[in-house]
Formats: sequence, structure tokens, C-alpha cells
Amino acid sequence: MAKEKPEFSISFIIPCHNEEDSIASLVGRIGKVMEDRDETFEIIVVDDASKDGTAEAAEAAGARVISHPYNIGNGASVKTGIRAALGETVVMMDGDGQHPPEAIPQFLDTMGDHDMVVGARKASGHAGVHRFLANTIYNWLASYVSKSRILDLTSGFRATRKATAMRHLYLLPNTFSYPTTITMSYLRSGLTIKYIPIEALPRSGSSKSKIRLFADGTRFILIITRVATIYSPFRVFLPVSAFLFAMGCVHYIYTFMTTHRFTNMSMLLFMSSLIIFMLGIVSEQISQIRMDRTEGTDTETR
Repeated sequence: MAKEKPEFSISFIIPCHNEEDSIASLVGRIGKVMEDRDETFEIIVVDDASKDGTAEAAEAAGARVISHPYNIGNGASVKTGIRAALGETVVMMDGDGQHPPEAIPQFLDTMGDHDMVVGARKASGHAGVHRFLANTIYNWLASYVSKSRILDLTSGFRATRKATAMRHLYLLPNTFSYPTTITMSYLRSGLTIKYIPIEALPRSGSSKSKIRLFADGTRFILIITRVATIYSPFRVFLPVSAFLFAMGCVHYIYTFMTTHRFTNMSMLLFMSSLIIFMLGIVSEQISQIRMDRTEGTDTETR
């Protein structure tokens, strides 16, 4: 039986919370960029219980508005938009006007060869030196865990196929760290990501960043670790085991040189290293079984 063609080719998903000053302009710019393209599209604005006129401004500009009854989070808004999208391809953008719609054609043209396209901000596009340094650390840590080079882990400007995103939706948190999770999840699943350099624009109007450096930064690191233990647990367990083993060797050498004894502390460090190493092996096998089952389910549903 022939598969029914979607009503739209592309769905733009814009999560918003108090973005009245920028959302109408953004919706209009997206429409202008898409005028010369053949694809049919829709613009979905997910209003996360804004206290201003975000929903009204977006609807007046021609967007399809979905409103949350109370504030849930940026990631929850993205998930709501993906579930409601009617297009085969979904393009996610922030509602504060920082992401340039002029880059959309390049995103769409690149989608044919990759599973996800991400807008990688240049150094000048980050909100301050502290944010740039923090993102550099996140990128390095995520690159180590995923064994792939990540240029911008936290960018919310990205395009992917809805069917692929739906398979990873259950992993996404409700907070601002959803880009971290979906990036790690795609890479550890063997999917391809293409980074396109973009020049992030200043935030429109009175809009301010809603990301808290320390609170959300800690959450980013925890999410990287959590996703790593789901998809590649040995990348977490092995360094810890190696560190404890090295500490055990150092402590044994020190006590042997000073007291000519093998102490209980050395034994504890060696045993802890062995236990964590064995836990890593078991976790790796469980992770592999889980991924095999997921891939089998995906193949059946295609």
C-alpha cells in the first residue's frame, strides 16, 4: 500500500517563552526565505505559557500556535512541536531572533546527505566569554564520549527528519539541554551530523538568555554522562577504574617503601578498580543488547 504523502515537506518548530518582541519578525523572515523554494512548509510556534503576547503575535504573523497550559521547559516545547509536526523534515529554531533564517536553504540542501544539520555558532556568537569557554568544555567532553568531533553541542538551530527524531524523543529532557541529548543520542546511534557555521545575531528586543550558567551547566555535564552510560558506558567506567588502579599502585609503592607492607587501603583501591571495570563490561553488554533491539524495532517500523 502506497504511503500517504505528508501535507507539508518542512515543519519549522519554534519554542517560545515571552518572545513577543521577536517572534513576529522571525516568522515573517522564515516565510520570506522560503518564498523561492518549492517545498511546502508550516511554522509551529510552541508557546510555553508566556506572560506576554507571544502567542497572539505569532498567530497574527501566520504561524500555527500550540500553547502549554503552564511553563514546562524549552525541551518540552520542542518535543510538543515535533509530535505535532506534519512535515517530513523538522527545523528547530530559537524564538529570540538569534538564529538567522537566511541559513535555512543551506540546511535543507544539506539534509539529503546527513541525518541532522546543526548551526555551529562562531566565537562571537556566544553570549560572553564565560559562555564560550563553558561551551568549549562541553564540546570537548561530548566529543570524547561520542568519539566524534562536536563543534556546537548546545546550538538549538538544527534540522532533522521527523521519523528519526521521534525514535530519540523519549530521551530528551524538558529543559534547555535537549540539544545536548539529541546530539549525543544521534552520534552514539551511528547517525551522521553536519555542522554549518552560522553568525548568531543579537537577541531581539528585551529578550535575555534564560540559561543559567552554573545550574544548567551542571545539568549539561550530567546529561552527557547519562547519555554516555546509555550508549557507551565503558567511556565512563574505564577512566574511573584506571584512576583507582593507578592510585592503588601509587599507594602500594609508597607504603612498601616506607613500611614494607601491603595495606588495606591499597587492597580497597585495587578491588574498587576491578569492580568498576567489571560493571563497565556488564553495562557495555546491556547497552549493546538495548541498541540491537532498538535497531530491530526501527527496521520493522520503516
